[in-house]
Amino acid sequence: MLLKKLNRRAQVNNETGLGTNTALNGGRFFNKNGVPNIQPHGLPFWQRLNIYHALLSMPRWKFMLSIILFFIGVNLFFAGIYLFIGIDHLGGMVANTNAEKFGEAFFFSAQTFTTVGYGRINPIGFTASLVASLEALTGLMSFALVTGLLYGRFARPRAFIRYSKQALFVPFRDGVALMFRMVPYTRNYLVNVEVKMTLSLKLEEDGVLKNRFFNMPLDISKATTMTSNWTLVHMINEESPLYGFSKKDIRDAEAEILVFVQGFDESFSNTVISRASYNYADFVYGAKFAPMYHPDPTNTTTILHLDKLDDYITVDLPGYND
Repeated sequence: MLLKKLNRRAQVNNETGLGTNTALNGGRFFNKNGVPNIQPHGLPFWQRLNIYHALLSMPRWKFMLSIILFFIGVNLFFAGIYLFIGIDHLGGMVANTNAEKFGEAFFFSAQTFTTVGYGRINPIGFTASLVASLEALTGLMSFALVTGLLYGRFARPRAFIRYSKQALFVPFRDGVALMFRMVPYTRNYLVNVEVKMTLSLKLEEDGVLKNRFFNMPLDISKATTMTSNWTLVHMINEESPLYGFSKKDIRDAEAEILVFVQGFDESFSNTVISRASYNYADFVYGAKFAPMYHPDPTNTTTILHLDKLDDYITVDLPGYND
């Protein structure tokens, strides 16, 4: 029984905020990118939707595509209104066919929306002038919102950290250690960095399968600065919750390591956080990381190879067979 193998000196963590009933959660707690593996239901879509957060956090191409589609959609809407009012209420039109008239109305809408106003086409009458005024107001408000979103995306504090894809079980100090590494991939260097790791295990207690969480002490959990790759080391000794576990035990317990990183970003002048997750499928037994930095030919600076973050070398590791 896995519960009997669990080291009694392992420190239980009851402050994760995660549920202990295994029947109430599916899969891992966090995805590999640190995003919680949760799909909220029970409220209407529009009440759950956070448009501001979605626009701030979506990929760049989706954000730009959303802006372009919004711009096209708004102008299609107002072009339809101008056509409904009547094309004779737009002075300066030179179009003959219906397609050309729609094109003229669309581009007049775009000029009004952006307040460019070249002047060839102009609204005639109260109704067309009112619609053009409302569109100009809509354009001003839209550009203010887009400007705020662009600034928010540009200046939003976040940790530019990448994690190795695997966590390795490595021979270390006449024993075994579990290691993974992380690296800053921009020049947003962190200071006063602190890393905390929590282990999740599914253990049977009194015939009931429950989630149990344990602190995973690190060899070094704090660093004054983080400018290069950092290999995090958890010694599997008497204080480790994995002490005495075989590879099969770890797989049967569906082990998952939750990683939480916090540091102060000098560029943003703000505290940033980052999360990652490794589950039993991400573990490699009998390997060690390959070096990812070396001095330059003049021996005056250090070359850091970000593309070697996941590189490792296989080594012998007795005691971790199925």
